[in-house]
Amino acid sequence: MSGSLILIVEDNPLNAKLVRDVLLARGYRVAESTTAERGLEIAREQRPDLILMDIQLPGMDGRRALAELRRDPSTRPIPVIAVTASVMPIEREEILAAGFDGYQAKPLSVKELLAEVAGLIAKRPAK
Repeated sequence: MSGSLILIVEDNPLNAKLVRDVLLARGYRVAESTTAERGLEIAREQRPDLILMDIQLPGMDGRRALAELRRDPSTRPIPVIAVTASVMPIEREEILAAGFDGYQAKPLSVKELLAEVAGLIAKRPAK
C-alpha cells in the first residue's frame, strides 16, 4: 500500500539507493540503516510495515537481527524480507527456514521486489 513505511537495512550504498528510489517512486515511505543494530532500534521506535534486511551486514548479521525482531513482541509481527547475494537453492531454503517472510536475490529484480513488498504489506493487519 502506498504510504506504508518500509525499513531498509543495507550496508551497500548503491543497493540501498536503488531500493530507496524504487520504493519512494511507488509512494512508500522509507527508513534506513546500514547496520542491524541500528535497524533494530528503528524497528522498535517506528514500527515499520515491512523490513528489507540484508543478510551479510557488519557486526550483527541479518539472521541474528531477525531472531531479535521475533523475540520482541512489539516487532514480532513485522514481515521481513531477506535481501541477499546468497543465491544457491540451499541458502534460500535456510534463509526462509530461519523465519524470513520473503527472499530477494541480488542483483535485485525491481518487478519481483515490488510484487513481494506489496503482497506482504497487503496481508498485514491494519495497525
